[in-house]
Amino acid sequence: MKFCRLCFLTTAVLLMTCLASWSQKRKIIIDQDAAGPGGTDQQSMLLLIQSPQTEVLGITVVTGDQWLRAELAHTLRMLELIGRTDIPVMPGAEYPLVRRKEETELWEQRYGSVGWLGAWTPRFYHPANELGDMPEGKPSTKPADEDAAHFLIRIVHKFPNEITIYEGGPMTNLALAISIDPEFAGLAKELVFMGASLSPQTTNPEFINTPRREFNLWFDPEAAHIVLRAPWKKIVCTTVDISVKTRLTAELINQIKAGDSPAARYVGTYARLHGEYNYLWDELAAAAWLDPSIITQKETRFMDINLDRGGNYGDTLTWSEKDKPTIEAGPVEIQVDLDLAKFYKLFVDLLTAPTPKKN
Repeated sequence: MKFCRLCFLTTAVLLMTCLASWSQKRKIIIDQDAAGPGGTDQQSMLLLIQSPQTEVLGITVVTGDQWLRAELAHTLRMLELIGRTDIPVMPGAEYPLVRRKEETELWEQRYGSVGWLGAWTPRFYHPANELGDMPEGKPSTKPADEDAAHFLIRIVHKFPNEITIYEGGPMTNLALAISIDPEFAGLAKELVFMGASLSPQTTNPEFINTPRREFNLWFDPEAAHIVLRAPWKKIVCTTVDISVKTRLTAELINQIKAGDSPAARYVGTYARLHGEYNYLWDELAAAAWLDPSIITQKETRFMDINLDRGGNYGDTLTWSEKDKPTIEAGPVEIQVDLDLAKFYKLFVDLLTAPTPKKN
């Protein structure tokens, strides 16, 4: 009988341990060039925030698709509209480490125009200290006093080996964190990012002539080089190649509009369709982290960025194990194919679900 009671107690302890493990939320920091309102940047953040399995410890913002100040305002306002102002928002880098708008304009005269320049795109351009259009209204909340790089460093030290870094924009904030604290990358659990382009099968003119040019890595190539050479335990990459297999459609938007959650109302109001190339770039990276079974095929490549200041400056470089350079680039798990139906279902389910309780 004593033995049976001991077995019962042992089993009960193991069960309680397993239940505690299952109920523990996955910790994540979102680093994003958070253009808005709506769009891939905000929608990917919403997926991570809406998931009941995640604890979003903070959002660090970097200039990319829009200027930093505008992105901060759009993010703060989005959090207000969905009732999640408990999530801190930290300002990060306003400019890339090296690349500048004026130099890039001269570079384009020699090597040809670039399809997407983010905050520098002429038809959308405004000065860095202006917000631009804010159809959702200006936020009443403010960003945190702490800057992005120091927040990233502080949190991985607080929760060593527990933090996923989700990167949806240029890698400037991460490069600064690595440069300040060389232990930063090694203390994180993993890096998950949307970026890089190999040989995408698309008629999108942005990639036909320059298939290795992808905005997130191209906009700050020196930062991407620093990040990809850092000692991460694991790197997972959602490339252009797999992203162009997805589409945001009017049907998907209507399914989300049918929901009554704050996130559904936000997306239903501000989701944008632009011609035929409405790819779910950052949303796929977020969803695949939440449910890895969405990805049906993957491979390992060694990745870096072309830093030669010629026509291929900022392009993605990759190698297999057998032909990688002797100055070693890090291994990256690259997603190759996906279950579209499962991805779209998760996309709609999360955005129409009730807002999770505050952390």
